[in-house]
Order: sequence, then C-alpha cells, then structure tokens
Amino acid sequence: MAVIEKKTPNKIDVDVGAKIKVQRRLIGMSQSRLGAAIGVTFQQVQKYEKGMNRVGASRLARIAEVLGVQASSFFSGMTERQEGAASLPPIVDNQILDFLNSSEGLALNKAFGKIENLSVKRKIVVLVKTIAHADGSSTA
Repeated sequence: MAVIEKKTPNKIDVDVGAKIKVQRRLIGMSQSRLGAAIGVTFQQVQKYEKGMNRVGASRLARIAEVLGVQASSFFSGMTERQEGAASLPPIVDNQILDFLNSSEGLALNKAFGKIENLSVKRKIVVLVKTIAHADGSSTA
C-alpha cells in the first residue's frame, strides 16, 4: 500500500500569493471582486493567495493589471538560484507579511502613505521604534 504524503505548497508560490494578497488588500479589493475581474471564483483567489494553487503566467499578468502593478513586483526580492544553493532566500519576512495582512497594519500603511512631509514620516518611525522599545519589543 502506497503512503500518500500531504502536498506542501512551493515557497515561491506562497510568496507570490502573499504579495497578491497584500496588494489586493492595500487597494481595498475583495477576493470576490478580484476573482470576477480575472475570471475565477473567490475560492480560487484564496488558493492563489495561500500558495496552494500556482498562478499561471497569463493569469498573473491579468492579476497585476487588475491590481495596478507590474507582474514583476510579485517577484521582487527574488534572486536566481545559485549553483548548489539549497533554497532561495526568503522574499519578504513573514512577520512583515503578517503585519501587512492585519487590519491594523493595513490601516497604518494606508494612513502613513498619505503623509507627504518626509520629516513627519521620519519622526513617526522614530516614535514607533521608541514605543516598541519601551514595550519590550525588539526594534529593527
């Protein structure tokens, strides 16, 4: 009797899916609306975003068009595999993706993006780092 192993998603598919999800949420689009725009169900969009299903090249190009980004942005941070390398480097830190996918992270990023004064932006970063340090959290 053959043992059936549970298939795990490919790291690249997971990373691309996470970037699709972040961009979709940043522009306030639902999975249903994205699915309708690209001709799939919201369940299929969920599978793409989790990396459970791979996104084909033409579908990824359409997703990028609908989300208003270049298709290459879903691969930013990736490097070609070096000869003999065991795995690709992480594309985006999971902690950052988790934050961007939270309602607080999304709201904070949207509001921060609307601030035009660079000096004010820098002061906010210093403030947040100070609060994180005072809270006992690590700072980056």
